Amino acid sequence: MDKLRVFFKKTWVKWSLILIAVIISFFVFLYAGIYFGVFGSVPTHAELGALKQAEATQVLDKNEKLIGKYYIYDRQPLDYEDLPKHLIDALVATEDVRFYEHDGVDNVSLMRVFFKSILLRDKSAGGGSTITLQLAKNLYGRKNYAAFGMLINKFKESIVAKRIEDVYSKQEILTLYFNTVPFPDNTYGIESAAQKFFNKTARKLTVPEAATLVGTLKANNYYNPRLSISNSRKRRNVVLNQMVKYDYLDETKCETYKKDSLVLNYYSFNHDLGLAPYFRAQVKDQLQTILKAYKKPNGDTYDLYKDGLIVHTTLDAKMQTMAEEAMAEHLTKLQEAYEASHGKNAPWISNKKLIKKAMMALPEYKRLKKAGVPEAAIEDSLSVKRDMDVFTWKGDSTQLLSVKDSLQHYLKLLNTGMLSIDPKSGAIQSYIGGIDYRYFKYDHVSQSERQVGSTFKPFVYTAAIENGMKPCKYYSIDAVTYTNYKNWTPTNAGQDPNEKTDINYNLEMALSNSVNTIAVKVLNDVGISNVKKQAEKMGITKKLPNQPSLALGVAEISLKELIGAYASFVNNSYGVKPYMITKITDRNGQEIVSFEPEILEKQAYSDYTRQVLLEMMKATVDNGTASRLRSTYNLSNEIAGKTGTTQDNKDGWFVGITPRLVTITWVGNDNFGIGFKTTALGQGANSALPMFARFYQKLNSDSTFNEITKSHFEKPSADVLDDLDCKLEKEDGFFKKLFKSKKKSKKFKGD
Repeated sequence: MDKLRVFFKKTWVKWSLILIAVIISFFVFLYAGIYFGVFGSVPTHAELGALKQAEATQVLDKNEKLIGKYYIYDRQPLDYEDLPKHLIDALVATEDVRFYEHDGVDNVSLMRVFFKSILLRDKSAGGGSTITLQLAKNLYGRKNYAAFGMLINKFKESIVAKRIEDVYSKQEILTLYFNTVPFPDNTYGIESAAQKFFNKTARKLTVPEAATLVGTLKANNYYNPRLSISNSRKRRNVVLNQMVKYDYLDETKCETYKKDSLVLNYYSFNHDLGLAPYFRAQVKDQLQTILKAYKKPNGDTYDLYKDGLIVHTTLDAKMQTMAEEAMAEHLTKLQEAYEASHGKNAPWISNKKLIKKAMMALPEYKRLKKAGVPEAAIEDSLSVKRDMDVFTWKGDSTQLLSVKDSLQHYLKLLNTGMLSIDPKSGAIQSYIGGIDYRYFKYDHVSQSERQVGSTFKPFVYTAAIENGMKPCKYYSIDAVTYTNYKNWTPTNAGQDPNEKTDINYNLEMALSNSVNTIAVKVLNDVGISNVKKQAEKMGITKKLPNQPSLALGVAEISLKELIGAYASFVNNSYGVKPYMITKITDRNGQEIVSFEPEILEKQAYSDYTRQVLLEMMKATVDNGTASRLRSTYNLSNEIAGKTGTTQDNKDGWFVGITPRLVTITWVGNDNFGIGFKTTALGQGANSALPMFARFYQKLNSDSTFNEITKSHFEKPSADVLDDLDCKLEKEDGFFKKLFKSKKKSKKFKGD
């Protein structure tokens, strides 16, 4: 006893005890301070019980297939039942082998961290973390403190971890963890990671795939399988070995799994990539407007990026895939022919005025100009070459280009718009707003308005039939000069306006062969105002020009509006408004709002008129300007349609009508100063129609779409068949030939 007293009286012992007491007191007071919120509030049991993490809004197609997300953090929650056992085993074996035994904190490991990492500054001591501690960090993050930051954060996480264990079962903790843990590429939660890296649900992950994703948790970037398959495989194999070590996996199977080559099926939900990016961008724009009118039960406004909304759309993902494939196949070949036709003197190379005008529209040019930089200096600045990612149909590439070079590259590229809808409802089935959303954000379906060319002619003929004109009325194909419109002389392709013929076409022949001269004559007879009123009844809201060239499609109309009007030909004469969202629900599946088809209230024209026009447009496909659908592409489906080409071959159009699907395609250059070199190349039958043809070939090859591809048009009435029963063309009679003048001029009646 005396020896003990003597020992404790030694100076170094006293100071050692004092130091230990100070350290213990420091930890006790620090822990107490953290516990009582001195360093910021710590979530209570009640708050932990009401956890709601930010969740991505999911966009689903008509068959509830995930096609996109809107998010700040890409997170998509699952239930415990959705987590495969081997995924859980991989996590426990790798991250926390005593997970089922501790109360949130593994004290032995934690003390090791405190003394080795904090006191001894040994960075190789390890983290000593548990799954529950990691969950606490995932949920609430870490703060930067001026001193003892690591210690404060660790203490705070330990308090939160113990409270989590009080509130939640082990299964619930695993579920929360897998729904919040960060994976590579800004992805949160196992479901989002499984979708992104393997294009499958977490439930369907194989053992090697599960081990791969669990392996990335050690270092998201270094073990990112997209960036380094080699690093990822090595880490995956470590995880598999851990599973063997702790009896979660048979060693023989482990060796088999290690031989797996690790094949990714990477599918990004980045708004610029993936399926239907233009459609998803348009849906997002609509959602931001729609959600302003609705509140959560607590009165807060819905947050598109955090509230885990479910957006049900009309899109058919499989059909969209086919449409995108058809577009790429056609535009690849068309672009090559387009560039070859222009040759070395292409406008994007030789037309300095056009290039200069396009350059002056660039944001960088405007910025330098506004800053007062001289013109010559601006030219020099825009001529500096640097590495640029550029789009080509042969694949993306990085090239050494200047801004001016890049401009000329993109000036030569053709762009497109393609839209398919259910004509009965207006539900959008496929949607292509351009050739590549990454490089071309401008949407040619919803934003663009281009001259529609001959696709306007059916509106002229609809007005004519509706106002009493008979299908068998004949018109001469000869050109006429309209003196009260600056001696305007509309002609047909390749026609000499001074050459006279003896040929007259009935309305079916005139429309199916897209005869310009007759379209203008029909417009003259029926009256411009009647044609404009007819187009309005069909759903065209755009103000139309009050001039005879309206018959030839000088009006600029969007694809969405044009297709809605065309739908009336297979929708009992009712136009529709294309729509894309059917309903929006919250994260729990409670409906926030739903949408019904927007069908115009009144029939645009009679059943008789509809049947006549449909027969005329069927003739366009069977024998007219769209006949290559039969001869070249061997489509035997029941199809009606109309081609369109605008002046100087600037725009090519095709509208394909089938009983259950209406599709519209447009092709042209974004720069109005550049058109196709020749009509043979630029006419709608060559530039736009093949996209529809390839698309329909794909639909025909998949029995999923039999209801569409094998559908039949309504049978025309006896009156319609009788009124169409006449010769398509006839020659002038003897006396008409005798007295026919060499050139005819007249005034356009208009109204």
